[in-house]
Amino acid sequence: MSLSNKDILHAVLNNDASEETKLQFHYIEKATGYVDELKKELGRTPTACVVTFGCQMNARDSEKLMGILAKIGYEIVESEDADFVIYNTCTVRDNADQRVFGRLGYLSGIKKKKPHMKIALCGCMMQEESSIEKIKKSYRHVDLIFGTHNIFKFAELLCTVFESDRMIIDIWKDTDKIVEDLPIIRKYPFKSGINIMFGCNNFCTYCIVPYVRGRERSRSPKDIIREIEYLASDGVKEIMLLGQNVNSYGKGLPEDEAMSFAELLSEVCKVDGIKRVRFMTSHPKDLSDDLIKVIAENEKVARHIHLPLQSGSDEILKKMNRHYTKESYLKLVDKIKAQIPDVSITTDIIVGFPGETDSDVDETIDVVKKAQFDNAFTFIYSKRTGTPAASMEQVPESVSKPNFDRLLKVVQETAKERASRFTGRVENVLVEEINEHDPSLLTGRMSNNTLVHFPGDSSLIGEFVSVKLLECHGFYYTGEKI
Repeated sequence: MSLSNKDILHAVLNNDASEETKLQFHYIEKATGYVDELKKELGRTPTACVVTFGCQMNARDSEKLMGILAKIGYEIVESEDADFVIYNTCTVRDNADQRVFGRLGYLSGIKKKKPHMKIALCGCMMQEESSIEKIKKSYRHVDLIFGTHNIFKFAELLCTVFESDRMIIDIWKDTDKIVEDLPIIRKYPFKSGINIMFGCNNFCTYCIVPYVRGRERSRSPKDIIREIEYLASDGVKEIMLLGQNVNSYGKGLPEDEAMSFAELLSEVCKVDGIKRVRFMTSHPKDLSDDLIKVIAENEKVARHIHLPLQSGSDEILKKMNRHYTKESYLKLVDKIKAQIPDVSITTDIIVGFPGETDSDVDETIDVVKKAQFDNAFTFIYSKRTGTPAASMEQVPESVSKPNFDRLLKVVQETAKERASRFTGRVENVLVEEINEHDPSLLTGRMSNNTLVHFPGDSSLIGEFVSVKLLECHGFYYTGEKI
């Protein structure tokens, strides 16, 4: 990966850059000096690896971390046998926590052989006090810990790490700050995520996100459009608008900037050079008629809506604090499909929520059959300390696992049937990469987010091409370029 001069200079040359942004560029310059010293000591360019757990917002945060590391002189690599390793953590499910602790144990042996090695932890897991205490007690080889609210201070924190021999811990409980315009390395030069808001106010009883990401904060629409215009000028053709619940975008904006998500989406589609716009994630309780109308009327908006169901049981939905019913959810799905006939709807479903019975799962299966999802991401409930659901009576695995298996079977059957409806059609596909299993094939993505593999050469990567879909293989197609 490399960082273009245009990326590096973007914020510095931007007259609207905040004082905090300018301060962080001061620390970037200072940190560059420390890395130059390390380079002389090692006799080579030091390497850095960022490992991302969790959602698209974490992936976007990791691009920011890599941008800073590249700017101060590190070579970005994928190997964890690097001179600087950062784990950008997730805490939605317990297995994500355990994976991080396992990796930290692995790094302990590497660091004993490389005393100059630095290890950092950030992200949602670091907002939990119990995780911090465990790291302080059992993983003393970690050099830096910071959370979700102060990621923009990464360069400043790096300087502190270089100046100290102790573990640096900088965790904020909450913030009202939004600081962007710092260097970023994009995974793909032709597509990018865009943070439009941060935090969540919904407090679903199973979810730790509001506690670790804080209250909802919307970015200024002017800043969002300006960033997208910059990305378009740098070759980006597809963007994804990111937020814990994009439908609630606009809360907290000053009166002169007031704007709903539907209005923002409409404005984003006007940016020259942007060919496709995605967004993630929508909460069913406040997906508006205006938003459906904007999607239906604008071909730039991807024909894909991720609409988490979580459960089809009214009783469980109430315990989850989801603010909709099985009936209202199905009505919303019908409304979306009536106005956007070619749309693909995907969802999330939790099995084994406290108090869930076999008949509750029957209700969920009924929704899957009626909604005809294009895909559903199904999970067995994971208890998260600090959430209301953690203190409820838990469902034993002997009950949740069989229910999970029978739900998954229905999900796979309905999704496969739904996917095959595109066979024989010609679709506009954004080519993303050479197929990892067959170098003679390219892999691209349709508007509805379905993957397509077809013969072609690397010159097409980053381009939109017309592909005839020849055969459906469940969750992907094979085809040929037209």
